[in-house]
Amino acid sequence: MRYAIPLVVLIALIGLFVFGLQRDPRLVPSPLIGKAAPAFDLPTLDGTPPRMTQADLEGAPVLVNFFASWCAGCQEEHPYLMQLTQNSQVKLLGIDYKDAESDLRPWLGRKGNPYGQILTDLEGRAGIDWGVYGVPETFVLNSRGTIIYKQIGPMTPDVWEHEIQPLLKAAS
Repeated sequence: MRYAIPLVVLIALIGLFVFGLQRDPRLVPSPLIGKAAPAFDLPTLDGTPPRMTQADLEGAPVLVNFFASWCAGCQEEHPYLMQLTQNSQVKLLGIDYKDAESDLRPWLGRKGNPYGQILTDLEGRAGIDWGVYGVPETFVLNSRGTIIYKQIGPMTPDVWEHEIQPLLKAAS
């Protein structure tokens, strides 16, 4: 009996560990799906316009991509975002997450800029409101500014073709 309780606890912990390893963290559903984009008021990188809010996201479907120059996954997805915005009519808004402008500008100079507009979220407050827990994360909004999908991790051709593009077609 003396060893029964630790044995049961050990078996339970092993069970939780095995169960946790089988789950894909990118499949965590967002509580924001079906809701309006969270309120924000952020400065733009180029200053034109000086600031943007969630109201600026209405009128057409848009992808909101949280990224940073220091992010490995952002480095991975960046060439595809460049290709995507050159070959489609997608509107892509970038939100630079916890990244210094002095790091971002040279990075964009080297890699190119796929974004129609870049907002800066230096302190990460907007990211918290949007439920971002690691960049890159991309939100798909319909023309009413409602979040219809959240991609956790880098954008890939497979995600674009099988998840996002069908949603954008339906939202148009």
